[in-house]
Amino acid sequence: MGFFSKLFTAFRGAATEAGEAMVDTQALRILDQEVRDSKRSLDAAKENLAKVIAQQMGVEREVKRLRKTLEEYEGYALQALDKGDEALATELAEKVAEIENELEVQQSVLDSYKNNVSTLKQTVRKTETSIKAMEREINVVKTSAKVQEANEAISSRFSGTDSSLKTATASLERIKKRQQEKADQMTAAMNMHKEDLGDNLQDKLRDAGIVNANSSTNSVLERLKAKRKPATKAGSDTPPAA
Repeated sequence: MGFFSKLFTAFRGAATEAGEAMVDTQALRILDQEVRDSKRSLDAAKENLAKVIAQQMGVEREVKRLRKTLEEYEGYALQALDKGDEALATELAEKVAEIENELEVQQSVLDSYKNNVSTLKQTVRKTETSIKAMEREINVVKTSAKVQEANEAISSRFSGTDSSLKTATASLERIKKRQQEKADQMTAAMNMHKEDLGDNLQDKLRDAGIVNANSSTNSVLERLKAKRKPATKAGSDTPPAA
């Protein structure tokens, strides 16, 4: 029995977790519906409050009427006493007592209405404040949820080795590498072209006799012979020894 009890408890826990997860996923929808229900209840409370206030106004009119009637019959009773009509004064006094009793009842009802209306108004104001606060909180939660969804979308898009951002970065690096290789090739070609232009120019200068040609075996031999000729000539002018 202990095993089956634990198994049943585990099933209950799993069902509770599943139910809570479902409630969490629908939390905003549930909150919106609860706010709508609260607003409908508030509207009904306001309607009932209006009816109570209307009833209070009716009792107030009745209290005013009774007070006016009481004042009127008290005046009649005083006039009867002034005229010495004791019987009429007694009858009017009974009427005044009846009016006073009715006025006391109506005044009690009016006081009860006033207390109830005051309490209902406070309750309505507090409920309105609570609903507005709840709506603000729901809006904050909705905004936070949208921001989190955006962050999750960005994270999922740019996470992992195959993310679009890393792929774009790798492509950019390959493009830059190819561009650098082409630039190096162009630089090398320009340098070689300059060198070729320099050699051709030197050949043209040598052909024009502006610069000397490079040394060769014949040119060196001719230069050495030219240096030796002045020395041989100077020796032939010297007189033979005696």
